[in-house]
Amino acid sequence: MLIAVLIILALCTFRDYAVSNDEVVQHQYGKLILDYYQSGLRNRNVFGLDNLYLYGGLFDIVAVALAQLIPIDAFDLRHILCALIGISGIAATAATARLIAGPRAGLLAASSLALCGPWYGAMFNHTKDIPFAAAMMGAMLVLIRIGQQMSSPSPRQILSLGLLAGAALGLRVLGLLIVIYIGFAAVLYGPRSKAIGVRWRDAATAGICMLPAVVVAYLVMIIAWPWSALSPLNPIRGLLAFSDYQYQIRTYFAGSIYRMGEVPRAFIPMYILIRVPLLTLAGAAIAVVATLARLRANLARQQRDVALLSLTIVTPLACQVIFRGPAFTGMRHFLFVIPPLAVLAGIGLDRVLAIVEPRRRIVASSGVAVLGAFLMWDASVLFRLHPYENLYYNPLAGGLAGAFRRYDLDYWFNSMPEAVNRLETFVRDTGPLIDPAQVYSVAVCGERVSFERAVTLPQLRWDFKPDWNQSEFFIAPTHMDCDRDLDGKIVSTIERFGVPVAYVKDRRSLVGHPATTAAWISHLPGP
Repeated sequence: MLIAVLIILALCTFRDYAVSNDEVVQHQYGKLILDYYQSGLRNRNVFGLDNLYLYGGLFDIVAVALAQLIPIDAFDLRHILCALIGISGIAATAATARLIAGPRAGLLAASSLALCGPWYGAMFNHTKDIPFAAAMMGAMLVLIRIGQQMSSPSPRQILSLGLLAGAALGLRVLGLLIVIYIGFAAVLYGPRSKAIGVRWRDAATAGICMLPAVVVAYLVMIIAWPWSALSPLNPIRGLLAFSDYQYQIRTYFAGSIYRMGEVPRAFIPMYILIRVPLLTLAGAAIAVVATLARLRANLARQQRDVALLSLTIVTPLACQVIFRGPAFTGMRHFLFVIPPLAVLAGIGLDRVLAIVEPRRRIVASSGVAVLGAFLMWDASVLFRLHPYENLYYNPLAGGLAGAFRRYDLDYWFNSMPEAVNRLETFVRDTGPLIDPAQVYSVAVCGERVSFERAVTLPQLRWDFKPDWNQSEFFIAPTHMDCDRDLDGKIVSTIERFGVPVAYVKDRRSLVGHPATTAAWISHLPGP
């Protein structure tokens, strides 16, 4: 029922979300990949589109192919497809928790992820991060199922693991983490022999049994990522390239502004700590502490499962902290650690309910009521934030108000449609009778295609001047102080919880006068 409700919500609201800064170029990337194959590998323009060749294009290939078959706007189709994949990630999260601790844990895990603002808010236009995270979670589900059986995996399981791992690699090179996780699983789920040498031999044997899955994953990867097929070492080169990935992109952290290559080591862990709902963090902590409290030489099945999930969270975060990789736009590139965190939350919260369940009815009922109240509160916050669920910050950051001008907010200007609607309403209601020959100039701290898609009054004509100072109107999010790039009279404010998310400014009295214009391109996040 929860999954069905989420699908209905997605299909009813997908048009509320703007086109992100990446989507235009990513859709073009998908077209170039298809052109590459359709030309018999002769059209090599795909390798010259910015740095997109360093990414897999699986989602973009599918989106472009479907756009040729389904009569719907290409970006609407991308948003529907991404949302459905995000919901499949929630389903995989539920299935994993159910497999480990039963149906109640599955429901709690699914609820935790569905009510996580950074996940739900990203489900519609983070068309690389969400599919990657969903594929990684699906691969972990299959890997845990294989591990629990303590036997040679079936061909179906090998194929499933290979396809899901390949899908992850066909989106981001970080899918190579699956190989590491397979090694962890081989050690954790192997027979508990007293002899260390025997244990490692058994682990090596289990790992060899998984090699066919790696082969399948590699084949899927090179189909979705043409550059990876040019040389066997290209995936490794791509991974190393991202460790030295540098753009003039700035990002907020604790009230200070950093360039993406200079962020503190605690950047990603802290963003996860302040953006994930406290109930999810508490449930995950309970699951881990309960496992450690009962730690012994021969781990129980559930303890091994929890240990593997914990490693899928700790490993990428540890690599980020130790090697101090570049980071920006909050935790966007680490969304893939949220589903396993939600699985742990489901397991931990289920354990709490299992403790209070045998007690007096009032105690058990109170426990369920408190848990339900927390979930309903998170749901109410997302409802009030809609369609800016991605602006969710938990009480550790002081909520959205505490994060304002201290942490990254609307970095992809999802508030663009609402801002354009406010601008159109202002021009229509405050000016003289609309003249079809009149052209209004506007500066936008965001993607032009997103502005054009949001226009609802075709009788109003808009022009984008190269010199922002000559623009009559200005719309911008408050993210990275982009709203301060141009002066003007604020005529409308898009806000949530009393916090301004974006402004609409009238500059007609200033046109022709000097104004301070920042290099706005530095505000826009890269791929």
